[in-house]
Amino acid sequence: MDAVLNVINFILGLGASVMMPIIILLLGLALGQGFVKSFRAGLLIGVGFIGINMVIGVIFNSLGPVTQAFVARTGATLDLMDVGWPISAALSFGTPIVPIVMPLILLFNVLLLALKLTKTADVDIWNYWQILFCGSIVYYSTGENMIWAIIASMICTAITLFLADKTAYQLEEFFGMPGVSLPHVGTVGWYPVAWLFNKILDKVPGINKVEIDQEMIQRKFGFFGEPLFIGLVLGAILSILAGYDIGKLLTTAITLGAVMLILPRMVSILMEGLIPLSEGASEFLAKKFPGREFYIGLDTAIVIGNPAVLTTAIIMIPITVIIAILLPGNRMLPFTDLVMLTFILSFVVSTTNGNIFRSIIISLFIVPLCLWIATDFGVLQTVMGHAVGFEFPEGASQISSLYSGTLQIPWLIWKAINMIAGVPIV
Repeated sequence: MDAVLNVINFILGLGASVMMPIIILLLGLALGQGFVKSFRAGLLIGVGFIGINMVIGVIFNSLGPVTQAFVARTGATLDLMDVGWPISAALSFGTPIVPIVMPLILLFNVLLLALKLTKTADVDIWNYWQILFCGSIVYYSTGENMIWAIIASMICTAITLFLADKTAYQLEEFFGMPGVSLPHVGTVGWYPVAWLFNKILDKVPGINKVEIDQEMIQRKFGFFGEPLFIGLVLGAILSILAGYDIGKLLTTAITLGAVMLILPRMVSILMEGLIPLSEGASEFLAKKFPGREFYIGLDTAIVIGNPAVLTTAIIMIPITVIIAILLPGNRMLPFTDLVMLTFILSFVVSTTNGNIFRSIIISLFIVPLCLWIATDFGVLQTVMGHAVGFEFPEGASQISSLYSGTLQIPWLIWKAINMIAGVPIV
């Protein structure tokens, strides 16, 4: 088992910028695209991921301190520490289920493709951690029962792939990414909720007539409606809320303006490699498998560069902190993971077709759900942390993360299996 786990950790340690070119090269060769075309596509996608991750790093380095300063200014303290999604991922990859469950996820995806029960080939191996998280919490809550952990993981995989198939049209129509889906548990899982609330808002007089999207803003305000200027303004507002001096305010404002401008361009580099491969794959598959359609499953990172997604997420950062302070039953003050709202709310924005006004309204309902789920996961994540030897931050007796609160599919599976198994949480 240790040898298998070491191989898995080595592959994951390569990162998307190395893994994706290799995967795309092999995929292109398998689809008859030729070495040169496949190799170029893989390199461009790898470069695109490097660019995206660089800008995401800038977002974390800029928004992280400003949101922490804002949280500190509120004076609020809650007993559950938001340690961030990387800790949740590390805990998931450190559990005993990984050597068994991770290969099973790959094989199950292949089986579902062969049986025509999914169109998505999930090559986003790193984000399997979210499915492993599902299996891990079930493993520990059922007295380390591996069978229940495997069942939970396979159910989570099937639901995620189903939702990825259902939302692929949004990737093409709204984000301009044909042949791609996002089998990302913590983001695509919110599509049904966003869809339901969007349908409800269609029936609400007044609200159903309000349309505020990036195109309308830019048309009305010219330069002052461009993503560059919007990022500048939002950065300044967050800096004021954080109590920054003028120097830090200007730095943060210009940085967020740069992010709003640069991130979409990084995504376009990735798409330069992906679209020709996607089109070639579609032609090949149409010949080999008439009437069938396939999607390449990628990371939600490829869509967070959309200006409406970034704008909605940044506006929701201070609002999320206020909700956390006032929300009955919540024990976690979002902190490390606030910047992950760019991922969490991506399908909210695409479901509303980029309507920022409506996206914010729907987010006001989704954020409390995330906080409640993150709170409920606190006991299990703390158990997992102790089990894998995680060194808890000073003063933290229990841990969770805002992003783990987005994993409502694992949460529902966990609740259902515990009810069936009748085993209390350990």
